[in-house]
Amino acid sequence: MKTTVEISDSVLTAAKGTAQRERTTLRALIEEGLRLALERRERQAGRASFRLRDASVGGHGLRPELQHAPWEQIRDLVYHGRGS
Repeated sequence: MKTTVEISDSVLTAAKGTAQRERTTLRALIEEGLRLALERRERQAGRASFRLRDASVGGHGLRPELQHAPWEQIRDLVYHGRGS
């Protein structure tokens, strides 16, 4: 979405310099800043973003041969021998 905002010259100049040094866009830098500011305000208001509890079973992740396997292959192994 496009919108127009007024930003002080000094802030805009600093933002453009940072974006150039970090090889990113001014848009990406502004969006990141807004997200961080919104998250901080939510935390301060007591509305922390939802975090799913860690329900893992202490394993070590996928087997090495499945690290880059497509989901279909993993799914087929999980359901192998369980119905049609």
